[in-house]
Amino acid sequence: MKALTIKELTTVVGSGITPRMVRHYHQLGLLPQPERSPSNYRLYGEADVQRLKRIVALKQQGFQLSHIAKLLEADTQQETPEALLSQFQRQYQSVIQQIVQLRQTASALERLLGRDQECQATQAEVLARLKQLEAQAQSHLSSLEHNDFAHLWEAMDADVHAHPEAFQESLRRLLPDLSDRSEIEVDLLSHLVLACGDVSLVSFVRLSRGTVSGEKHDGAIASGRHALKAGCPIITDVPMVAAALDQTRLHHLGSTITILIDDPHITSATEAEQAFWQQKTWQTRVTDCLPGSIFVIGYAPSVLLTICEAAHQHQIQPALVIGMPIGFSHAPIAKRKLMQSGIPHITIEGPIGGGLLAATALNSLVETLLEKPNCHCYLTLT
Repeated sequence: MKALTIKELTTVVGSGITPRMVRHYHQLGLLPQPERSPSNYRLYGEADVQRLKRIVALKQQGFQLSHIAKLLEADTQQETPEALLSQFQRQYQSVIQQIVQLRQTASALERLLGRDQECQATQAEVLARLKQLEAQAQSHLSSLEHNDFAHLWEAMDADVHAHPEAFQESLRRLLPDLSDRSEIEVDLLSHLVLACGDVSLVSFVRLSRGTVSGEKHDGAIASGRHALKAGCPIITDVPMVAAALDQTRLHHLGSTITILIDDPHITSATEAEQAFWQQKTWQTRVTDCLPGSIFVIGYAPSVLLTICEAAHQHQIQPALVIGMPIGFSHAPIAKRKLMQSGIPHITIEGPIGGGLLAATALNSLVETLLEKPNCHCYLTLT
């Protein structure tokens, strides 16, 4: 191929790469310094194109630039797969340690920011003492005893015995700016956060918005609510997900619940995954589901993969797939396939998920359609 200018290089590679980013990669040593034309323009060849494409691919997989540099260095040194895996494990443990430290900091901030009005008097005192501590540290004073400061935390914690926790009030302080989201979506995200206690989950929740690959599709929330109004069937992967659904409201909407892996002894993602693989009859149940059904998958990644494949083959037409299986390799792949499928979906990127979160997502939509009936008549059904 002919030599490319830096602008031509970014055009060939695509993926949003800019000349400024390429120059930055040169500074970091990710890209070797290129040859220069007589007019001092940077010139790039096929090797540069392939190296830059690999950098882009690794970034899209979530690797940081510092880790990408080590991976590219390993390539040049021709390290063995075992040595490379060992390096990955060390990098992973380093990242986990950073996450732990950040989580501890976040917890301390949540302890302050998550207080409701009932606790604000003590909170104000703690904040004043924090400011005093900072000023004294700057002037090398140490008259504020550590025990005195710990006593403030104890007084703040004692306030919780006086009243129930005001969850929504805490969320208003802790959630990121969601002003660009609909009221129903904000409510759904709030329910998911409260189900797991992790505000950072908001950044990983993915909902289809109405268009995929240039084709128009109903957004996840609109499609799900429309199907629920019509009393659509609800399909879960395991009994525990079904047990967490708001069966009172679903009964009043006319929705029935079907469990694909209907073995009451299955109590973990590992068991659900193995069971689905071992019994072909449970796999064929997916294609027997009625058009317009809502799937709620919270455990087995293979169930979600089967749903995506069946939809791709036009064997099923789900109204909505809530795909939140647990796992570290198959689950993230299954979720990516769901996001690329064109099916209206609600999912969580990465390994995070579970039956409670999947059920919570559906329950949040159901709650927008129907006030809680003051009865449990579904319990009498046979």
